Amino acid sequence: MKPVSPGNWRPQGILDFEDRAWEALYETRESVCLTAGAGAGKTEFLAQKAAYLLQTAICPSPRRILAISFKRDAARNLSERLRRRCPDHGHRFVSLTFDAFAKSLLDQFRAAVPDGFRPSSDYRIVVAKRDEFVDFLKRHGHGNLKPKIFEDAVAETQLPLEDSRWNENARKLLQSYWDEQLRGGQRSLLTFAMINRLAERLIRDNDQIKRALQTTYPVVFLDEFQDTTIAQYQVLTAAFGNSRSVVTAVGDDKQKIMGWAGAMENSFHQFTADFKAVPVSLLSNWRAHADLVAVQQLIASRIDPTVEPVVARGRRAIDGSIAAIWQFDTREEEVDGIAQWIASQIDIGEVEPHRVSVLVRNYADRVEEEVAPIFATRGLSVRNVARIVGGEGGVAIQDLLNEELTEILMPFLRLAALRPNPDAWDLASTKMALMHEVESDDGPAGQKVTLRLEELIRTARLYLSENLPGDASAAGVTDMLIDTIGEKLIRQTTPAYERSHDFERVRAAFAALLAEALSEGGSWSDVLDRFDGIGQVPLMTVHKSKGLEFHTILFFGLDDRSWWSLKPANAEELKSFFVALTRAEQRAFFTCCSERGGPIAWLEEILGDMVPRVALS
Repeated sequence: MKPVSPGNWRPQGILDFEDRAWEALYETRESVCLTAGAGAGKTEFLAQKAAYLLQTAICPSPRRILAISFKRDAARNLSERLRRRCPDHGHRFVSLTFDAFAKSLLDQFRAAVPDGFRPSSDYRIVVAKRDEFVDFLKRHGHGNLKPKIFEDAVAETQLPLEDSRWNENARKLLQSYWDEQLRGGQRSLLTFAMINRLAERLIRDNDQIKRALQTTYPVVFLDEFQDTTIAQYQVLTAAFGNSRSVVTAVGDDKQKIMGWAGAMENSFHQFTADFKAVPVSLLSNWRAHADLVAVQQLIASRIDPTVEPVVARGRRAIDGSIAAIWQFDTREEEVDGIAQWIASQIDIGEVEPHRVSVLVRNYADRVEEEVAPIFATRGLSVRNVARIVGGEGGVAIQDLLNEELTEILMPFLRLAALRPNPDAWDLASTKMALMHEVESDDGPAGQKVTLRLEELIRTARLYLSENLPGDASAAGVTDMLIDTIGEKLIRQTTPAYERSHDFERVRAAFAALLAEALSEGGSWSDVLDRFDGIGQVPLMTVHKSKGLEFHTILFFGLDDRSWWSLKPANAEELKSFFVALTRAEQRAFFTCCSERGGPIAWLEEILGDMVPRVALS
């Protein structure tokens, strides 16, 4: 396809950006540090900038753009946005999380890791637990050392440990931890912090790997940059620092919620200095309307009194209250009151179930047990997106929906169950082209891939016609899809599945969630909707809501006991609250009950008359 001249390029799918966004988009020679608040259109900006760079050949073929996000759903959202804006160049846009990027490097170049730190090929990814650090420190005579301090030291210390800033005793302790994790069992156990450390050393010690990355990716995007850890940032600087690669970092300090997990301090200042980046700030909120933005601004000003006023660009599409604190006497009244209200809004056509989110501070599994039965009496189905499917070591539902295997299989299922389905066809054809490394306008090769896609769909349709939902096996459907597309092809073209353990883990989780969807019967269309969460009310923690948006959000149990850490001096908790509040497009309500806890007086004082307390018992 012939490149578009930069002067003739036009954005696709949007009417406009604010002037500052265009300034950042057209800056292609220098790195950019773009600070942008909630609803400012950060994802759309990155998708449009990618389209501009690819369609004008400023990023020429076969070079690619690497987009690194903090969360999987953010990486998926950005990838899908680019595919819609720029379908002919989707194969040259690689959208990953920081952890997935580091893991892909380790899996591909594991043999280049020095012997003392090389993990087994079948290493297992684990989550660091406090009790395990306590046990380790006690066994090595350091029981008085706080486990969080040691955990941070593991994450922040570069390899080899001989070059670290710690004294001899500290280095020996760190070395013992690495030795146990790498060689203390039948296979190595690695946290993502350790994987980042190994990836950073790989790049730093191997100029060929560094040159390959810089040649492949002359353009790099960093989304939600405020939550980047020291280890992740050092992977970035090892790969692209002091190079010709142009990096665009996007984020908002008011939405920094991962300080507890090692997010950098002053990350934007550091990036601007290290990459000599051009600073740009966006001031629009395209998600929410003016009345809701005014409520959000109350919290933003508490986080940063110098914050610039935000210009609301969203349209108010509802009448009545857009924010209030609902007061109940008992827990049962609170849950039933929420369920009744959601059901009434669905009945009058105001909102769809999956566009209303119930947010909790933590313990989503416990809240699910409490609310699901009562919601069911009102005809509502609750989906706890944090629930693990696929047995021990499985995958959280929210993560599973963003897994590459799910993104490959679901369009085929949709095409087999429903026809016509243009969206599913676009997704399936894009995935097939990517897996076969064929460009959409590559005549004979592209036609061959299309014929192969049609053949796969016929096979899947025949299978579904012979196996109705009431009789179908989830494992059988999953196996059919993978065998039809080709497990070898899927794994060869998906770095995350290079190891059998990683692939089988996601495969089992996919089959498990499909089995749940099948258990409720209905048509294949109904089953696939349930798999995707359509028609279900999402339940999640405030942290899980990051990067998402909903028509209406409900903060469940906002009291001084459930949200005990939400205090004026706790900046990170206030930012988490702000992030959750800004997920709303139209309305945000807060519920509490006297039986569960008391009001959060200082917060209600900030919200003032804009968010009145309403007794609903």
